[in-house]
Amino acid sequence: MQERTIYITEYDRKRLLELINGAKLLDGRPNEYMQSLEAELSRGQVVAPADVPADVITMNSRVRLIDLDTGDEIVCTLVFPNEADMAQSKISVLAPIGTGMLGYRVGDTFSWIVPDGARRLEVKEILYQPEAAGDYHL
Repeated sequence: MQERTIYITEYDRKRLLELINGAKLLDGRPNEYMQSLEAELSRGQVVAPADVPADVITMNSRVRLIDLDTGDEIVCTLVFPNEADMAQSKISVLAPIGTGMLGYRVGDTFSWIVPDGARRLEVKEILYQPEAAGDYHL
């Protein structure tokens, strides 16, 4: 995974850590995606909501991604697991693509593993970011 700065608000950091800790209590065994998310958070830079760059994918951001292998466009929103809904293109931060996209910026590329191999995606556009819109507690 490519090194990058994760910008996160204290509010989102707290909610994500609670999610990870709750899952550890319920599951009792290591989960690759939880571990990946926990690693990302541990090196994240906690900032005030107004200080999050507008081109960074944060929780509840709606983004346009391009699959670099197929050219397909994906528009989705990064959400907490209880809000995930594929019919509405709401992707959980605990899904492989969700964990993978957190913190990336417009122009960045990232990979995620699917059953038939790796997919490479590019962040084309942030359609909505709560912090940039002043919606600090979504």
